[in-house]
Amino acid sequence: MERSNHTVTEFILVGFTTDPVMQLVLFVVFLGVYSLTVVGNATLMVLICNDSRLHTAMYFFIGNLSFLDLWYSSVYTPKILVTCISEDKSISFAGCLAQFFFSAGLAYSECYLLAAMAYDRYAAISNPLLYAQAMSRTLCISLVIFSYTGGFVNAIILTSNTFTLDFCGDNVVDDFFCDVPPLVKLACDVKESYQAVLYFLLASNVIAPTLLILASYLFIIAAILRIRSTQGRYKAFSTCSSHLVSVTLYYGSILYIYSRPSSSYSLERDKMVSTFYTVLFPMLNPMIYSLRNEDVKEALRKLVWLTQSEI
Repeated sequence: MERSNHTVTEFILVGFTTDPVMQLVLFVVFLGVYSLTVVGNATLMVLICNDSRLHTAMYFFIGNLSFLDLWYSSVYTPKILVTCISEDKSISFAGCLAQFFFSAGLAYSECYLLAAMAYDRYAAISNPLLYAQAMSRTLCISLVIFSYTGGFVNAIILTSNTFTLDFCGDNVVDDFFCDVPPLVKLACDVKESYQAVLYFLLASNVIAPTLLILASYLFIIAAILRIRSTQGRYKAFSTCSSHLVSVTLYYGSILYIYSRPSSSYSLERDKMVSTFYTVLFPMLNPMIYSLRNEDVKEALRKLVWLTQSEI
């Protein structure tokens, strides 16, 4: 990838604050959040791999979502922690490019994966007797491969177009990571073609999966309404409530950040929203998918019992 005629060789990440006391407080907070993220997602992956009752399509997707969230959080949080306690706030041009690329690739992959999970919930509710046949292992693996492929191919498009912008003069990124809004603010001239690329990527990676999710839930609602008993309807809805919460939180924050023209970016406000979907959301997902899930809680109790018995 060739650079354009910019003179920037590194960027300075402003972070959240320049107050040393607040930086220390934020270091402790982010370290705690990251620790919970690693433990929560790793535990969920171990449970899904080890417990045969969790070897279904739904948990296969949840396990892949945990893997994505663990990787996604690790793209940002270690650098945030270093920035909080170090006087050196710089990140190299190559480091910024790498962070940007993996950030976009994982974010887009998660959009596709959440859409695949919505289809999985539709298959489970519309025809539960044929669920195992409908969501075969081959189909599940294919959907996950497509999610990663689509996500990272589009990340290449975004990264190549962003890092060939002319960054003239100022290299201070008013954010805690390399992202579209703060980098666009540093560009000398953002052409309409770049804005068109952003809208294309928004349509293909966010809006299209959103429409697929909405269509899946319309069919899910129709299937639930055909269930005669109230208890049956409640049970059917509860199987997709966790996914619905996850989709609402993730897509809501993504659409807020990236669906606006670059001229309307507000870095301070966007910084808070970005913190949610990059740092907090990966921590919340294991809780969303396990707190009300009896199968996961039973698998966890079994794992704890086996661990204690071995000790």
